[in-house]
This record gives sequence, C-alpha cells and structure tokens, in this order.
Amino acid sequence: MLALVLALPQARAEAVEIRNPSVENSDEGYLLSLSFSFELTRALEDALRRGVPLYFTTEVQISRPRWYWFDEKTSSVSQTTRVTYNVLTQQYRVSLSGGGLQQNFNSLEDALALVRRQRLLIADKGVLKPGEVYEVMVRMGLDTARLPKPFQVHALNSSDWRFSSDWKQFTLRAE
Repeated sequence: MLALVLALPQARAEAVEIRNPSVENSDEGYLLSLSFSFELTRALEDALRRGVPLYFTTEVQISRPRWYWFDEKTSSVSQTTRVTYNVLTQQYRVSLSGGGLQQNFNSLEDALALVRRQRLLIADKGVLKPGEVYEVMVRMGLDTARLPKPFQVHALNSSDWRFSSDWKQFTLRAE
C-alpha cells in the first residue's frame, strides 16, 4: 500500500487546480492518476476555434530528501496533450505526446474532459527503493513555447494566455 500525504491547499486562486493525486504500484512501475479543474479563457477558446493548437504539459518531479546533502533527484517526467480543432469537420482532436492516443470529439467540453483526467508512468519498476520516502511534485499548464511564434509573443503580454497551476507536492512511501 502506498502512503500519500497531501500538502495544504494553496491560498490563492489558480487557473488550474490539481485534484485527487494518487499513485499505484503496477507491473510497469509507479502510475500517477490525477484530475485537473480548469476552464479555458475566452482568448484560448477563440484561438483554438481559429485553428491554433493548444498544448497542455504535465510535469512530475520525484526526489528523495536527504538530511546530509541536497535532495536526490530520482525521476522527472512530462507529458504533453495537444488539443486542436478542425474547422472542416467541426471536431476537436486530443493527442498525447509519443503518439499513444488520438481521439476526436464533437464538443470542446468532451475534449477537455480527456485533458482534465490523466494517468502517467512516473517511475519505472526498480527506480524507487522500497520503504524510502519520496517527495512528488506535479504541475500542469499551457505550454506557450509550442505555440506558433506570433502567439508566443502575444502570450507573454496577455494574462489570458497565462494558464498553469502551482506545483502541488505530496509524499510517497515506495513499496
């Protein structure tokens, strides 16, 4: 059984809120399941409907605290989810990095439902030492570096394009 201790909730409101993180030990390694709560801004919805793809990147960092030295960086994983809109078919497409999943949806809300629920491999089998305590940090946000160049400039100057969560931290005891 894995022990999770969630950090205290953040005091300020965020564009993206991380909910229900849980880690399970599987045959492949450690799988993180979590959900996100967010709504797209009007500017992001408009850009998406005009054909600009949006990239949402989830980052996970695992470290082992050490009293005698800096924390040991154990694992770092990221997963990018791309959401696009095809004007001709009037469908939204969600694709995961690595080409694993591609799915079409008739509504933006259905497409975002897939983005809001994620499950990713955060450490291969044998990477985490049984009985050790690890700090897991996770965040998700719009990856503006993957936007077309004119939108990258606009994203720097507009608060409508700043879309991310703070780091959420919890403790994991490896099995």
